[in-house]
Amino acid sequence: MVPAEPGRAVVLDTNVALDLLLFHDPRTAELQQALAQGRLRWLVLPSMREEFARVLDYAHLAAWRQAHGRSAQAALAAFDALSRTTEAVSACAVRCSDADDQPFIDLAVAHRALLLSKDRAVLATRARLAALGVEVLQQLLTKRHADAAPRGVEAGLKLAHFPQM
Repeated sequence: MVPAEPGRAVVLDTNVALDLLLFHDPRTAELQQALAQGRLRWLVLPSMREEFARVLDYAHLAAWRQAHGRSAQAALAAFDALSRTTEAVSACAVRCSDADDQPFIDLAVAHRALLLSKDRAVLATRARLAALGVEVLQQLLTKRHADAAPRGVEAGLKLAHFPQM
């Protein structure tokens, strides 16, 4: 369970959440730890959980889950344990070319959260979101970066990327 003392807000797109909670990608180990320890606070909207649950049942992922002994229920339980559901937010001025990705952007802007995404449409908004205080990263955070900003220091913080593996 995430501790009550909040860390830096982060928004994860569905693909990053899958890497973290279903595939257990080794590059997400530090992210997993930062979330579990409360150094990062993963914000979600109810629609994001619904999307995650729906994606888990896609045929190719269901087949992968079966082949690797991973259950949708376990991934959803981990999602619920590590994330914090928040209220709906207003639409921001930065519009994404993919309407399905807009809620991730709106939530990140509303909370000035770090946005982790592999989606091209989201990545294309990087410069515009930076002007609003939102950093968009494609790669995952290292422990050093997750520790860097407990609160209030985020504005001047530059975060680096994991090297490609």
